[in-house]
Amino acid sequence: MTTTDHTQRVKHWDIFCTVVDNYGDIGVTWRLAKQLAAEYHIPVNLWVDDLHSFSHILPNLNPILCQQTFNSVNIFQWNNPLDIDYQAGEVIIEAFACELPEQVKSVIEQLHKQPQSSAPHWLNLEYLSAENWVDGCHGLPSTQPSGVKKWFYFPGFNPKTGGLICEQHLFKERDLWQANPNTKMGLFDQLGLSGINVDDTVISVFSYESPALTALMAQWQTSAKPIHALIPKGRSLTSLASFFPCDVNHLMPGQQFKFGNLTLHILPMTDQTGFDRLLWSCDFNIVRGEDSFLRAQWAAKPFIWHIYPQEDDYHLVKLQAFMKIYCDNLAAEISTAWCEVNLAFNQGDQDAVVNYWQQLNSVILPLQQHALNWPNNALNDADLASRLVQFVKNS
Repeated sequence: MTTTDHTQRVKHWDIFCTVVDNYGDIGVTWRLAKQLAAEYHIPVNLWVDDLHSFSHILPNLNPILCQQTFNSVNIFQWNNPLDIDYQAGEVIIEAFACELPEQVKSVIEQLHKQPQSSAPHWLNLEYLSAENWVDGCHGLPSTQPSGVKKWFYFPGFNPKTGGLICEQHLFKERDLWQANPNTKMGLFDQLGLSGINVDDTVISVFSYESPALTALMAQWQTSAKPIHALIPKGRSLTSLASFFPCDVNHLMPGQQFKFGNLTLHILPMTDQTGFDRLLWSCDFNIVRGEDSFLRAQWAAKPFIWHIYPQEDDYHLVKLQAFMKIYCDNLAAEISTAWCEVNLAFNQGDQDAVVNYWQQLNSVILPLQQHALNWPNNALNDADLASRLVQFVKNS
């Protein structure tokens, strides 16, 4: 990297993302970058270390190009060291505790030492959590050895946190989509999914491996009503290898397999808009990680959250914290059934997940109404991007 004059600051924002869980980390940062560019007209540079994984949710992205632009966001290959001279903008975001390149840290320190120029706002965008301690940690500064302050920004479900990613017109678009059954049927046709009737139960599956998923599939075969499980190639299919007559790695989008009253459909990968519409079109969604977890909530449909496993089962603490706020005003029989099916799925308890799934079916109508009401309550009148922009103005 060559040395240049960094005192003339530009107004762009930099977001650095290390792809850890295929689509979760990059899913969140890509949505945030797009929203900042579209709704706040902020020039955004998104630095990503794994463009190949990124291309699965942005099909037009070329993984071998070091710089390209989509949705008014400049996307850069993040190599170490950086391939291009770095010029700091107004804000630098390290997503999910990734480590900024040394060149970037050096530029921040240079700017901090120059009285005629203020250093960029350096933010650490943390993972989403409903745990109580998040309220007290959101917005706290951490002074680095150089004297520069790095601020911790925590997304969350109440006004004391950094909010939740939600585009300005998302709910209106969802409501228009769901108001007409023909829209979902058109999407299913577009995805090559045949044999689905408008009144059949459709369930999307985007989970990690779990024996609980195998147990649910076996139970769905005996359902009184036809069930269609929509599954993309990936980790969910690994759990279901015994269902298929061939190696799951050889399955192709568009294939379907019927077992009793259950039909398994193999989905193609889709971009984020397509994934939202898929969630809107299903009756129930099984999702994983963080990005899909939040989009399932915005879909206003009942869901199971398969949270990323952590040491000492700490992920179950996070799951229980969310379940507590999600079920705050639910009747006991609904709350118990939904919480227990989520716990059983995450613990891989095959007997329990089938038992509580049957209980969940008996309260599905009030659960659906709760899922419809939840998004507006969770958003708390301010999304993450708007709170983030205001945070930068105030800090």
